[in-house]
Amino acid sequence: MQHLINIKEAAQYTGLSPHTLYTMVSQRRIPFVKVGRLVKFDLDLLDKWIKQHTVMPMPNKLQT
Repeated sequence: MQHLINIKEAAQYTGLSPHTLYTMVSQRRIPFVKVGRLVKFDLDLLDKWIKQHTVMPMPNKLQT
């Protein structure tokens, strides 16, 4: 079952501003669901998107 959240909740969840989220939606850079005129975010898809954009640290290289 989908758990949909609104733009304010998505902003709190991601740490992004609502304005940034609206910009990303208009550029189709983040997964979203349109419910009539409303923009909603599926938490499962949002979690996957966050994981896909996680930058892993480089391994330490010891200099000798």
